[in-house]
Amino acid sequence: MDYSLLDFFALLGSVCLFLYGMKVMSEGLQKAAGDRLRSILNAMTRNRFMGVATGILITALIQSSSASTVFVVSFVNAGLMSLEQSMAVIFGANLGSTFTSWIVAILGFKVNINVILLPLLALAVPMLFFKKSQVKSIGETLIGFVFLFMGLAAISANVPDLSKSPELFAALQNYTTMGYGSILLFMLVGIVVTMIIQSSAATFAIVLILGIKGWIPFDMACAMMLGGNVGTTITPLLASLGGNTAAKKAAMGHLMYNIFTAVLMLIFFIPFTNSLIVWLTRDVVHAGDPTALYDAVQKGMSGEALKPFIGSMSIGLALWHTVYNIFSLLAMIWFTKQYVKLVNWLIRSPKKEEEGFQLKYIQGGLLNASELNIMQAQKEILVFAERVDRMLGLVKKLIHTNADTDEFNAIYERIRKYEDISDHMELEIANYLNKVVEGRLSVDAKIQVATMLRCVSEIESIADSCNNIGRSQLRKIQNGAHFGDENYKNINNMLKLVSEAMSNMIVMLSDIDNVNNDDMMRSYDKEREINKYRNQLRTENIENINQLKYPYQAGIFYMDIVCECEKIGDYIINVVDGVNELRRRKLADQSEAEESIKMEEAAKHDD
Repeated sequence: MDYSLLDFFALLGSVCLFLYGMKVMSEGLQKAAGDRLRSILNAMTRNRFMGVATGILITALIQSSSASTVFVVSFVNAGLMSLEQSMAVIFGANLGSTFTSWIVAILGFKVNINVILLPLLALAVPMLFFKKSQVKSIGETLIGFVFLFMGLAAISANVPDLSKSPELFAALQNYTTMGYGSILLFMLVGIVVTMIIQSSAATFAIVLILGIKGWIPFDMACAMMLGGNVGTTITPLLASLGGNTAAKKAAMGHLMYNIFTAVLMLIFFIPFTNSLIVWLTRDVVHAGDPTALYDAVQKGMSGEALKPFIGSMSIGLALWHTVYNIFSLLAMIWFTKQYVKLVNWLIRSPKKEEEGFQLKYIQGGLLNASELNIMQAQKEILVFAERVDRMLGLVKKLIHTNADTDEFNAIYERIRKYEDISDHMELEIANYLNKVVEGRLSVDAKIQVATMLRCVSEIESIADSCNNIGRSQLRKIQNGAHFGDENYKNINNMLKLVSEAMSNMIVMLSDIDNVNNDDMMRSYDKEREINKYRNQLRTENIENINQLKYPYQAGIFYMDIVCECEKIGDYIINVVDGVNELRRRKLADQSEAEESIKMEEAAKHDD
């Protein structure tokens, strides 16, 4: 057999083209779905059966069980989904992955889809130049679809022809006749291949090529697919490495589920494969005997004579993959709670650590689904705002703490520590959002990220102002200045107004997608009240200094604190403005969609 290094790289490039097609198609579908995908995932886990149905739907939609499982890990990491809910979605995702198997099995070989690939590409590429982002996303999806099947055809064309090398072919046969030893060996090969290429769909395509070439029998092809099911867990495991304990539990649950079901299948592998699946393929689906292709090749058949057998092999493998995952789902779904208890026992939650810099929801290791990473960033921004709100509470406490006590020093040090943490949080969240923008995002999602970056900067400015108030209080004490009861009363009133504005901002950040008009108006009213009160106190301060009610230096420190409180109000309203801009854009999009529907209905009525 004359097989050069160039031929090997041609094969490697074919596999890469297939994987790239999968990636482009998956990401195009994610962008086209956008917020709808996030809404589906966020609303679907009311019970385990809804979770399973959603796992099937999402995986069939984006053509990747690994991607949908990464979404689940991300949701668990972001606190949007419980571990029990995530297990149901993972069960469904495994079954949903069989949809890709059927596409490849039916369209890849039984139908000559290559005839329409180039015309489809001619249709898809111009769509990339449309202004409407959804049309662009559909174009990307079609391009990914074309590349996927081009890669599949290229794999078939560039795989070495083992029939021209009898020695190698004989060696391959030796490994297929060792009973359960062969099953375990080919299962291990499937695990390794899938872990390397991180795609069970690509593994299925490779196994299908090996099967229809007649190099491995049907049962060994099924063993490789069994290994592929286990190997596909590597992607969510890698994604969870940078996540919190909950994310690690979700990824471990995926691994354990696939291992448990694989072990269960190994016990019944021979009767399941050689009896049930063969019977279903031959007598129920009427696609022929999937084991006959290997026997036909051994008898020396080739070319046109093998065509009737190829369809039965591809349908048989897709059936095996589907029935196996259905049985696995039926076996496991009833024990979800016990399964979760086992995962919790294996991965213990760490004891609560001392307060310090630690992001709760977002980690670099989970940047695999850009549209869904936005939700994690939203949760982290909320945590950031709540932390700065606690800092504001420390400032109010510091104002009324005796300067000669250890308590004053401890509170002041905590404020400084919070300021350092806020600087780190701003940087980490901003870097994360910048990485998200580098992914394949819809236009609306990019605008949302820009608004979130603005919010992060403003929240950090609130922390700066809180730190400045603490420093003003310290400098006042160091300079021997004193406030009177009236000064403290006015500062308390100002801090109360700021605290109320801060609380209202946090309410809006907790549910950015559903901000109501009352909360928005309350924020703007509070901002006007803070500005009016600052102006009043500034005028009174000049009069009080002129009337010698307190020294000029005390008046300076007093107004420093009051003005910093007013700055906090400005930063808060800047965050509210960002949220309001997203709200107006969302309402405008809804209005435009409703108007479009009315125009279509009117056109139909006129017709």
